[in-house]
Amino acid sequence: MKEERYFYVPEAAQRSELPEQEAQHAIRVLRLVEGDDIFLMDGVGHFYKAEVGMTSKKRCFYKLLETLPQQKTWAGNIHLAIAPTKMMERIEWLVEKATEIGFDRVSFIDCKFSERHTIRTDRVEKIVVSAMKQSRKPFKPVVDEIAPFHEFISSCQADYKFIAHCYNDQERTDLFDQLHTLPKEATVCVMVGPEGDFSTDEVEAALAHGFKPITLGNSRLRTETAGLMAVTMAQLAKRK
Repeated sequence: MKEERYFYVPEAAQRSELPEQEAQHAIRVLRLVEGDDIFLMDGVGHFYKAEVGMTSKKRCFYKLLETLPQQKTWAGNIHLAIAPTKMMERIEWLVEKATEIGFDRVSFIDCKFSERHTIRTDRVEKIVVSAMKQSRKPFKPVVDEIAPFHEFISSCQADYKFIAHCYNDQERTDLFDQLHTLPKEATVCVMVGPEGDFSTDEVEAALAHGFKPITLGNSRLRTETAGLMAVTMAQLAKRK
């Protein structure tokens, strides 16, 4: 059985040439030649069956053969807001796995106890695209630039907003239980803090902006594990 080769091409229906990086991979790594079958994904819900056209050392043209509309396998919208970890590899792992599982958006937040205050979203985008191709996801998650905590909570427009924190003296509900009470088509945002947790002032500010306090189970989780747990819970609650 011939392997299906997928390439990420934004606005693929309006183009006829692979982006430079994808062209390099097609020509130099896969050694595709004119007439070979390929599949394109535009990141907004379409796959395309295509045929390789003319190629050169750096360019690869294609001809569209068939449009294949796709549907999300979950309802609504899953939005993760998370404080980046000091070791960037851990957040990159999270983004890769969350993309494979399926979610819609990731926002990075700069909190009082954050160990990292900047992030290279261009690198995160590359990881998202790679995971999207590997797992055959027709929709590319949105990757937001890092934003100050208070700016994020005041601008978040999700239908239902949650904050995961570890303060046992404050009443919290289980996220998985909460998700099963919500309309499946709703937009859900779950906010996860840094290793040192949110500050009490940040928790109070989030509650004042409509975020509901939740737990992700009985275990104390590292930041990237908590983020993946939140995405997984939302995916299970919203899958079609």
